[in-house]
Amino acid sequence: MVTVLGAHKILTSVEDARQGHQNQDTVLVPLGEDASPGVPSIALDRAPVAEAIELASRARDATREAIPLSELTASEIVDVDFARAAQAGGEVDDAEVTAPQIDDTARHLAIVIGTIGNGMLADDEQVVADATSYEDVSSDELELFDDGPIVLEDEIDADEPYVPEWLAYTVEPGDTFAIMAQENLGLGYSEVTALLETLPEPRMLTHWRAGDRFEYQLDEQGKLLSMRMMKNARDGYLVKRDDEGALDVATIERTGEATQRLYAGTISGSFARSAQATGLNSAEVAELSHVLEKKLDFRRDTRRGDRFSVLVESDLIDGEDLDPRVLAVSYEGSRMDLTLVRNAEDNRFYTPDGESLDPAFDRYPFSGHYRISSNFNLRRHHPVTGRISPHKGTDFAMPSGTPVDAPADGRVELVGNHPLAGRYIVIRHDNGYKTRYLHLSKPLVSRGERVTRGERIALSGNTGRSTGAHLHYEVMVNNTQVDAMKVELPEHQGLSGDALVAFQREAEPMLAALESGETGTTVASTGTEPSGASDDGS
Repeated sequence: MVTVLGAHKILTSVEDARQGHQNQDTVLVPLGEDASPGVPSIALDRAPVAEAIELASRARDATREAIPLSELTASEIVDVDFARAAQAGGEVDDAEVTAPQIDDTARHLAIVIGTIGNGMLADDEQVVADATSYEDVSSDELELFDDGPIVLEDEIDADEPYVPEWLAYTVEPGDTFAIMAQENLGLGYSEVTALLETLPEPRMLTHWRAGDRFEYQLDEQGKLLSMRMMKNARDGYLVKRDDEGALDVATIERTGEATQRLYAGTISGSFARSAQATGLNSAEVAELSHVLEKKLDFRRDTRRGDRFSVLVESDLIDGEDLDPRVLAVSYEGSRMDLTLVRNAEDNRFYTPDGESLDPAFDRYPFSGHYRISSNFNLRRHHPVTGRISPHKGTDFAMPSGTPVDAPADGRVELVGNHPLAGRYIVIRHDNGYKTRYLHLSKPLVSRGERVTRGERIALSGNTGRSTGAHLHYEVMVNNTQVDAMKVELPEHQGLSGDALVAFQREAEPMLAALESGETGTTVASTGTEPSGASDDGS
């Protein structure tokens, strides 16, 4: 049986003795000055406890100096079974000291009484604030109960799955893909060879230039998982390792965000230079010219001071405008006013009323029926000389003075008189074709004049070198004569019905943008008006 006083200390002292910090014959237990053997009261005053703490400090110092129990006064020891002979100034036979045996009940009682005596259950905040441990625990002692300090980052990393990151590689002078792949991508020579055979454009890897760039991912072992190579901002290839470890190649096609930009300018020289002055690039000027030349003769119809505006759409990818396309154009000139809008359904241009830029083209340039006196024949024998003399037109036998009509809309390019051809007319049509009329008795139009389909342009005749009254008619495609009776001619492309309604609904915001004159950029999906005036070429 253990008689306990100052139980918060005796437990530590005995455990210290067990763990070899001191000899069991020098176990010290601090007591108050008025202490006496017996079980302490739970209502123990806090003042003696404070004194006990001071005595505990003295006892700890004494322990370090290995002071025997016999040198302590009676007020500083407690009578326990292993220290029966302790008296003030008396002798203690160290041989009689045996190791203490504290059962679980006594241990629990010591902890409870020590906690209460220390004031750790009191309501007083100051007492709680002063509560502390009596002994510091060294890191060496912690290692007896733990495998080591816990590093939070290491614990988190251990639980999270591996997530590959995209890394970037920029080609340096002298780099080759084969060496780079082995050193950085974990690829063997056979894998490099197989990849180059699979890639649709192997030159992207075999013909590197300094500054070329691609991105890649590696697995935990540092071997290639995927690689991304872009030819431009829109198109590229993705190399990815499949479940069986082989490298597959897929095509990358980025759509981008549709943006619209309005350009406006004034003719101050050639049309091309005036268009470039607004900020249009060479490709956009070329497309604009191709659209307008079907209706507009830039040499004859444009005048200084004429105004124009053009709405261009492009795809915005990584801040770069790609694939520009003309959506609508308006030209206000002294000789012609013209507005055209692209129809998304067939990618053709129409007037706001739905009239096609490529109107129908009649097969015959006259009304009625007239016999063909000489067909188109590149190996024809000349009727006078008998030699092979190509006939590059179609002759219609008709009385002199028969009306000749324009087969399609266009502009008169030439009106003249030639010793062989006689009086003649050349018309350039809106679809790009040209027609020629020879041996006329009288032209009815002038050079540069605009004509429409079915309009009377001349009277047939027998001028020049001719064997009789007739009309020599030619159709030219890309400035080369073709058989007018067999060549494919455009049919009427005007819009009507639901197609016209849909086109006009689509054209409405484009026409509003042209009329606003507010140049600049807007994202097409927002539906807002173009803003800013940075590209005004006027």
